Amino acid sequence: MEFALQLQNVSKNYKDFSLDNINISLPYGCIMGFIGENGSGKTTTIKLILDLIKRDSGTITILGQDNIKDIKKVKENIGVVIDESCFPEMLTLAEVNCILKNIYKTWDNNKFEILTKQFSLQKDKKIKDYSKGMKMKLSIAIALAHDTKILILDEATSGLDPLIRDEILDVFRDFIQNDRHSIFMTSHIISDLEKICDYITMIHHGKIILNQSTDELMESYGILKCSEADFKTINPAIVKGFRKNSFGIEALVLKNGIRGNFVIDNASIEDIMVYSVKEAKL
Repeated sequence: MEFALQLQNVSKNYKDFSLDNINISLPYGCIMGFIGENGSGKTTTIKLILDLIKRDSGTITILGQDNIKDIKKVKENIGVVIDESCFPEMLTLAEVNCILKNIYKTWDNNKFEILTKQFSLQKDKKIKDYSKGMKMKLSIAIALAHDTKILILDEATSGLDPLIRDEILDVFRDFIQNDRHSIFMTSHIISDLEKICDYITMIHHGKIILNQSTDELMESYGILKCSEADFKTINPAIVKGFRKNSFGIEALVLKNGIRGNFVIDNASIEDIMVYSVKEAKL
């Protein structure tokens, strides 16, 4: 299998935080959701991928090229969206276009115009007068308006209303129709990732603790509801996390390990994330 993005044994050490030998492999033609609580290492990982900070060890390849030595070869093929537009707010679309066609060798004026029309971005309006959703649409249009083969998205849908989020997710779905295109994205809106991602990778305290296809996750895990006494009869090896409430126990479990007449609900990706890092004691 070929990978559009691959991190192998990547580490980065700070005084109060370490990214600990993480491994991530994103196949071509797929979307990977990268999840974890605040401070878990998501942003550090993205900065390492983009060579904004230097790794202490390990290797990172983007489209088969080393992300440090060969970055000039692949920068035309990387589209990046980090939370919001970073352009000076006094610029208009025409001025943004003029700047970027002199930066990217593969900049496509026509594609940029099509995308900005699709996103209903007004030509003569300054960026400072755009809403948050319009600024995000501008960032995405820029990320797609050159020879982009991989999108790296950090909270690209956060803070947006559901209609705009759905519109943006549709753009990502269209992009991925080309089986040589790939997307690596973070989001705190886990339901967005559940809709669109082929794979989910979860990081916790600087370590990868989960890396599976979305379908496998949804099929494998369930939420068990039972009394505390019944819970003690469950094989601890199939329990991935639990919490007590006034009615008894709710636990994230591997469904195929359950024996007996228990109530098991479907688990969402958000459930899997929350229970996987939740510490509880009986």
